[in-house]
Amino acid sequence: MNLAFIGTGIMGLPMAGHLLAAGHRVTVTSRTKSRVEPLLAKGATWADSPAAAAKDASVVFTCVPDTPDVESVLLGKGGVIESARAGLIVVDHSTISPSATREMAAKLVERGTTLLDAPVSGGDIGAKNATLSIMVGGDAAAFATAEPLLRHMGKTITHCGGIGTGQLTKLVNQILVSVTNLAVCEALTFAKKAGLDLPKTIQAVGGGAAGSWQLTNLGPRMITGDFAPGFMIKLQQKDLRLVAEATKELGLDLQALQRVTELFDRAGAEGRGNEGTQALFAMV
Repeated sequence: MNLAFIGTGIMGLPMAGHLLAAGHRVTVTSRTKSRVEPLLAKGATWADSPAAAAKDASVVFTCVPDTPDVESVLLGKGGVIESARAGLIVVDHSTISPSATREMAAKLVERGTTLLDAPVSGGDIGAKNATLSIMVGGDAAAFATAEPLLRHMGKTITHCGGIGTGQLTKLVNQILVSVTNLAVCEALTFAKKAGLDLPKTIQAVGGGAAGSWQLTNLGPRMITGDFAPGFMIKLQQKDLRLVAEATKELGLDLQALQRVTELFDRAGAEGRGNEGTQALFAMV
């Protein structure tokens, strides 16, 4: 198929690479052309704008940081909407506002283009290994078309419902991820203070009821002080802002969520925004 991929950061680069490896023709564009050089070397085609990338594509994938970025890529000058047409499917892998997603979908559908919101979970490891969990909201027929492509990038693909439900499900994911991260930080802080062998402690508890992705993947990085980003703190802050907006709309007061948000905000204020979320360990 002719595909387009917009946004080739930590997540988008390997995801687009999997589509290329599967034999599809992929046109790419990004804010910084140098980021896509590995894809161009493997046969991808460069486009100067999202509109140009989408011109001949059947499916367009986007993976950019925040709601304004998606709005710019899809609806702004040189955006996908300039190439929108009947039958075009846009799959947005960004984590953004559910309400903004619905608004953008409504504008694209006026041109015959269908938007699927498909945020992902699994971090850079999942992106590189094509084992991401992908939560999809939107039209069922469009999902059926996109699903075989998504399976090149992810292991667990779930159609969550109508447009916006993928984003809402991702917010559920981020509550679980962030609060579990804090639990791992506090548990390992306790273990360190108690004089335990930290690698052995992770091994001992990781296979039982206390096991989690956060403990297995981030725990070893925490105890060695490896705070290189898989998923950056500043992006976790953005996601927690989206969760806060949604909880306010729903009239919820989630105490653990508030505490972990405070700690991530403190980490950001201390200049740790570009570090991985495991750097929360330094805040506990």
